[in-house]
Amino acid sequence: MKTILVPAGGSKTDLVVFETALAVARPLGAHLEFLHVHLDASQAALHTPHVGFARGAALRSALDQLREQCESRACTAKNNVLAFCEHANVDLVDKPRASTGVTACWRMEEGDALQRLLFHARHNDLMVMGRHTRSDGLPQTRLETLLLESGRPLLLASSAVPKSLMNRVMVCWKEASDAARAVSAAMPILRKAEHVVVVSVCEAVDSVTEAVDEIVKQLRWHGIEAISRVYSHDGWSTADRLAMVAHELDASLLVMGGYGHRPAWEALFGGCTQAALEIGELPVFVLH
Repeated sequence: MKTILVPAGGSKTDLVVFETALAVARPLGAHLEFLHVHLDASQAALHTPHVGFARGAALRSALDQLREQCESRACTAKNNVLAFCEHANVDLVDKPRASTGVTACWRMEEGDALQRLLFHARHNDLMVMGRHTRSDGLPQTRLETLLLESGRPLLLASSAVPKSLMNRVMVCWKEASDAARAVSAAMPILRKAEHVVVVSVCEAVDSVTEAVDEIVKQLRWHGIEAISRVYSHDGWSTADRLAMVAHELDASLLVMGGYGHRPAWEALFGGCTQAALEIGELPVFVLH
């Protein structure tokens, strides 16, 4: 895991996303590719509440305001990246080079923002994103689209700068292909973790004990000393129970598979993936 895509939105949340990316990049000696896609006002208007109802002078005023916001975000994004790299002593490089430390590059592009993010996500090992909190000209479903269509894992930042991602990593296990893929993709991180706990939540504890023990054994073959924990729902949803366990274990990062059910099913009836994308308080490494 050597290349990490880090979108720079030009907002106050940039720092948390950047610090989260750096927290995973340092132990891996990885390269950070900072990217800002400059939106034009018409693109931003498609995903900005109420603009679609404006007409005449009100519409022109709204578009002018969006144009100013897009220009401001682009300038702020670049400044945020340059200031962050200087403060973190991260070298900016133009092309790949042998390095044991973290390097970075800055890229600004124009076009369909989501498609450009998707393109670059497919050409990096990992993508670090913040959860959607406010209108920024991008579709509200950007995380779902990137998760389902990039073929790459996402690392979702929390709302605060992480002290460490590698302290105690909690693997959320279920007997399904998406969980297996997530564990395989997270191996470089799991090898660097101080503690790894494999957790499963189910109706009947005995039904998954063998599966969790097998994952722990697999991790030990990779030199990872993991332990297992199996919990019953106790009347809680799986997502809520996992959140409670993560709090009890003082987990610094969750690893989980994404969308074991169809996304529409999860949106309607709730699910771990949807909870992680929308309201999770911890950093989450997730792969579909």
